Amino acid sequence: MTFSAVDRHSHFTLAWLMGKLPLICCCCALWLCLAFNPAWAHRSSIGSGAGLPIPSLTHGQMAVIADNRADILALADRQPFPEDEVFYRLRNFISLQYLYCGWGMVPNSVTDEASPFNECSHAYLSATQALLLHMWEMKGDQSQVQALIKKIELQMLLHNASLVLCRFSDEPFNTADVISPRWLEIPFHLPSLLVSLSLGIAVFSSIGVFIRFLLTPAPIPAKDPQACIDL
Repeated sequence: MTFSAVDRHSHFTLAWLMGKLPLICCCCALWLCLAFNPAWAHRSSIGSGAGLPIPSLTHGQMAVIADNRADILALADRQPFPEDEVFYRLRNFISLQYLYCGWGMVPNSVTDEASPFNECSHAYLSATQALLLHMWEMKGDQSQVQALIKKIELQMLLHNASLVLCRFSDEPFNTADVISPRWLEIPFHLPSLLVSLSLGIAVFSSIGVFIRFLLTPAPIPAKDPQACIDL
């Protein structure tokens, strides 16, 4: 029995994948341990030093800041003084915390107090408000910042935002501490569970398609009978 070059390539690819399987399993097990260990899953420190304290928001205030988040960050990205240390640390923390919180893609993560992603949403939205207030104190023309602050204050008054509380409304945050979702609560929160399952299916489907692509032999072009006769 003989093997073509394509068959040998598929055989070696499968052998390579099988050889890497223990490493892949160990990486997955390590990720699961970190994700579902309460000591790691809730709050972790980054960098060194005490960081900058970030005042908390009420549940109602958080919803208003979420509606204006894009405008706040757009103003921040147009600031002519990015060397301001407080500005720089708050802006970086917002981006990092937003990443940890799944880019805000989980439904009801802001409005639903029971969401496993609600606390981490509090963190990046509290930092967003702190960034807005700090920009108000920065030098230069901050007329657009002041106008946005007045708009947000009016929205908070109209919605009685300061009166709408939740279990995270009095929790202070810090730029040195990143808040992760409460992983152990995801199976008990349907929107978060559906998003997690969809993401997992998408990832494993992509891996399956990639492996299938590697193991599928390329078609061998058929020889032209007329070319053989001419020879």
